[in-house]
Amino acid sequence: MTSPDSSQDDATDRSGARPTIRLRPNTDARAIRRGIPWVFSDQIVSDRRTRALAPGAIARLEDAGRQPIGTVAATTGSRIVARLLDADPEAEIDRDWLKKRLVAALDMRERLFDAPYYRLVHAEADGMPGVVIDRFGEIAVIQPNAAWAEARVGEIAEILTEVAGLRAIYKNASGRARGLEGLDDVSSMLIGQAPDGPLPVPMNGATYLADLTGGQKTGLFYDQRPNHAFCARLAGQGGRVLDVFAHVGGFALAALAAGAGSAVAVDGSAPALELAMGGAEASGVADRFETRREDAFDAMQAMGEAGELFDLVVCDPPAFAPSKPALEAGLRAYERVARLSAPLVEPGGYLTLCSCSHAADLTKFRSACLRGIGRAGRQAQLVHTGGAGPDHPLHPYLAESGYLKALVFRLLP
Repeated sequence: MTSPDSSQDDATDRSGARPTIRLRPNTDARAIRRGIPWVFSDQIVSDRRTRALAPGAIARLEDAGRQPIGTVAATTGSRIVARLLDADPEAEIDRDWLKKRLVAALDMRERLFDAPYYRLVHAEADGMPGVVIDRFGEIAVIQPNAAWAEARVGEIAEILTEVAGLRAIYKNASGRARGLEGLDDVSSMLIGQAPDGPLPVPMNGATYLADLTGGQKTGLFYDQRPNHAFCARLAGQGGRVLDVFAHVGGFALAALAAGAGSAVAVDGSAPALELAMGGAEASGVADRFETRREDAFDAMQAMGEAGELFDLVVCDPPAFAPSKPALEAGLRAYERVARLSAPLVEPGGYLTLCSCSHAADLTKFRSACLRGIGRAGRQAQLVHTGGAGPDHPLHPYLAESGYLKALVFRLLP
């Protein structure tokens, strides 16, 4: 009988210098061949050679019958032990390969947007697993959240300057995903100089301020852009808007630019609200804009008790259910958001509730929102279901890439 170790050694020898990772017999190889881009640690044959692979090593993935599936980036210490890079098991993950992926991603964004402000690479959905790149004119922020990309981040940056004409690229090394890959949290400039301060970003008729080196994630959330535009119409001319968990004022500033009479932005972060006010000043709407630095739940409770009412209320909280173990607590939090926000909406007004939680799918999130609205004694029509913009494409076999959900309700008189 052949041992697992010797079988793997034979496979490695046949493939030359490239190591081989083999699926267990009970793993559905057909699903991976159809496009599922992740292989988990309990799906592979784990032996001495596999465990010894350096994080981010390029390997050949085979099924249990030793038939090739494709080329993967392997990090055997991670729960996601292999990320599919190419369906060709002999693909060279070199400069040409990287350039083709980046050019393809850039081509789509240039067709979609008139100005160079967008997510340029959306990880697996753009064929670059674990890589996020947001563009701010001639500057980009890259998050290499997988070990294979961390090893090539300098080359990726060089190619970006070549194909996109960028003058500066900043590496943001924050975030939970890098820790899962065993990567550090040290951010740095890769090319050029860091901006002197927040950058102005035009979207939906407003100007936002993005703090690329000190803000959350890459400095600005592009994913809500179409939902900002949709909700801005609902505020109406002269309407009153409440933007809760406002960050840099995404929904509020778009509504004011579209003609809303006033907007209140609530957030617990003073730096975020400073950026929001700066955006209001740059947009010429500061006289109609107010910020309140408070805990969002406390603020909604107090507003409800004071009888404050708004034509449009938007709640875009952080991910309350970032993983399956947090799902039930997260759904209770989303229900509470709905329960506290619904009483703040004028009869016939609109309530937008958002979730960026991977673990809470649309059905569960919608149910939690409806429970909260019902507990507040309100009845609602669901008038719109939104997701991320087209610069955040959905990988058809990876639910996590479709994380954003925005539900727009009209609360009946």
